[in-house]
Amino acid sequence: MTLSVAIRHRFPGFSLDATFDAPDGVTALFGRSGSGKTCIVNAVAGLLLPGEGRISVDGRCLLDTGRGVFVAPHRRRIGCIFQEGRLFPHLTVRQNLRYGAWFAPRATRPEDFGRIVDLLGIGHLLDRRPGALSGGEKQRVAIGRALLARPKLILADEPLAALDEERKAEILPYFERLRDEVAVPILYVSHAVSEVARLATTVVALDAGRVVGQGPVAEVLGDPSVLPSGTRDAGAVLIATIAAHHADGLTELRAGGQPLFLPHLSQAVGSTIRVRIAAHEVILSRTRPEGLSALNILAGTVGEVRAGGGPGAIVALDTAAGRVLARITRRSAFALGIEKGVTAHAVIKSVSVAPGDIGTGRPGVTEA
Repeated sequence: MTLSVAIRHRFPGFSLDATFDAPDGVTALFGRSGSGKTCIVNAVAGLLLPGEGRISVDGRCLLDTGRGVFVAPHRRRIGCIFQEGRLFPHLTVRQNLRYGAWFAPRATRPEDFGRIVDLLGIGHLLDRRPGALSGGEKQRVAIGRALLARPKLILADEPLAALDEERKAEILPYFERLRDEVAVPILYVSHAVSEVARLATTVVALDAGRVVGQGPVAEVLGDPSVLPSGTRDAGAVLIATIAAHHADGLTELRAGGQPLFLPHLSQAVGSTIRVRIAAHEVILSRTRPEGLSALNILAGTVGEVRAGGGPGAIVALDTAAGRVLARITRRSAFALGIEKGVTAHAVIKSVSVAPGDIGTGRPGVTEA
């Protein structure tokens, strides 16, 4: 099932011109505030009529300005998940979920209520009202309500933005399960690199209303040209397999045949995971360093150097494990002779990888 979007629209002081295809899985619209993410979501939902364009889901045309086609929002079969759960406060969780099921097309097989409840871990909440739920629990119920309506597409507009870090950590695994176990494509809006790295199968990077990059998550987030200049959030994604759990509390991974060591992970040996390596946690050396406490050293070739407006630069190093980004000063890059095509080594401390930057991989994804 594919979402196809090609729209143009003008606002006072801002113009949107975006074309992309979103395949199965989670497609993240990624970019800084004001880049056009929510405008696209509103156009797909039918809340914004663009000046010109075409939108289709699974071959069904929702908008074609050239032919005068505009399907009303309530007929698009799109489930929406907002920053707040927007649950009915006078209804129990069970009743809120049943309300979503009431909108499922009668001609389709109804979604299994018990399966969705189990998927989201909300069985113990069914008799509560929203006022007795945490922010993360409300969002899980909102996801369930959207799924039980049997949508063709789910729109998630920064669904974690209103949650604190603890609640975000609680709900991210459920979005991963949604990505891996439910056959409904998700268009996910975020400006947080860590969320996109964990959840997305496809990334559409936006800047000033234009698409500046699109493709698999590791490919797009590993491209310095799509990252805001000088951002401390820059980081690349490696796809790895858990090789062993060691008695000293470390888990050994294999990415492209290369070993990586992280503090103990709960996933079983053989599991596929994603690891986001923050660029500011990577040190570069032209020769393989010795006598260091850091366990992870990856050799590679510099694929790109992007200087920012300040003293920093982002270096993309292509290794056997995948592309790694390093954020260093321009002075260091000059002193080391860092330029495209030279060899270098990325040094990564095991304890520098934040727990929130480690997520499950999608089944079928192989090592980088």
